[in-house]
Amino acid sequence: MQPISLLPRRPAADTTQAGFVALKALEKPWIGGYLLHEGRTVPVAKTALSLRDRLGNLAARWGFRRMRHAVLPGLYAAGKPDRASPVFVTANYKMSFDALRAALSGYPSWILLLDTKGINVWCAAGKGTFGTGELVRRVASAGLSKVVDHRTLILPQLGASGVSAPEAARRSGFRVEWGPVRAADLPAYLAAGGVKDARMREVTFTLAERMAVAPIEIVHSWPFALAALALAFLLGLPANGHWAARAVPLAASLLGAIPVGTVLYPALLPWIPARPFIVKGAVLGVAWAVLCAAAFAFPPITALGVLLTAAPVSAYLAMNFTGSSTFTCQEGARAEVERGFWPMTVSAAAGLIALTLGRLIGA
Repeated sequence: MQPISLLPRRPAADTTQAGFVALKALEKPWIGGYLLHEGRTVPVAKTALSLRDRLGNLAARWGFRRMRHAVLPGLYAAGKPDRASPVFVTANYKMSFDALRAALSGYPSWILLLDTKGINVWCAAGKGTFGTGELVRRVASAGLSKVVDHRTLILPQLGASGVSAPEAARRSGFRVEWGPVRAADLPAYLAAGGVKDARMREVTFTLAERMAVAPIEIVHSWPFALAALALAFLLGLPANGHWAARAVPLAASLLGAIPVGTVLYPALLPWIPARPFIVKGAVLGVAWAVLCAAAFAFPPITALGVLLTAAPVSAYLAMNFTGSSTFTCQEGARAEVERGFWPMTVSAAAGLIALTLGRLIGA
């Protein structure tokens, strides 16, 4: 028979999120220790990014373990915050978390990570994982009301499309305050007493920001590269002394449409004519095809085939940037995908027919 204890039982520690006990999942190089606060063991995130952090983020930009580049959601500390320290909310995407903690160097704060499935704030807001429901649930499950005396949460402005501030306040008891667009502006924002200037509110898409998205698009374009090589190989047959003369120019032309849509397109985005991304991409694809036709002296039917094939490939790759650009909205991006599917499909099919006919007639 088990003895009966008259002492009150302590609630079981929450092992599904950070902010209660030291967990195996929190044994990371970027955790600098633990802070004992109100009977809880809160992990303290380092505010200086290491070389390993930066290399990990670079690898994620190239798609390596990108969907596993996540942090355990829950409550973290930056420095030695107290009950009056501000609470910043962000996604549990490691790159978003790194940007926030690096900006909080010298500013003792609490960091509340929402479970966005390892997706950044802007994309998660569009998908609904950085949303009102998850924010309210995380505030409650983290026991935030027992951690701080105030009732204010500072959220990144890019999460505004997913969170209803009035509803979040009504359901959680915490008022939502929208911080700057970029985490790097937080020191100036805090120094100004939580007041944003025009620059902190502006969403930019500079050349550096556009090119930062290019690596993952290059990696994801491998099916097009494989298809282009296979097509060039087949259309270069038979494998005689003239195979390379037929296959190599065609492979170069088709493969070239990939960097046109993934590298040249974001670099030139503001200056390419037209508004829809699919049209902008097609414009570059046509220009590339014309250049290749002139450089390799393709016969007319082969040149037409290259044009009809390269244009939809670069258009499709360009359309992928709708999700990371400030030039479009969610509804506009969805409409563009729906409207562009059949024109791209028909063009690609016509291009394959033209290339095949060109080879059959010996052009």
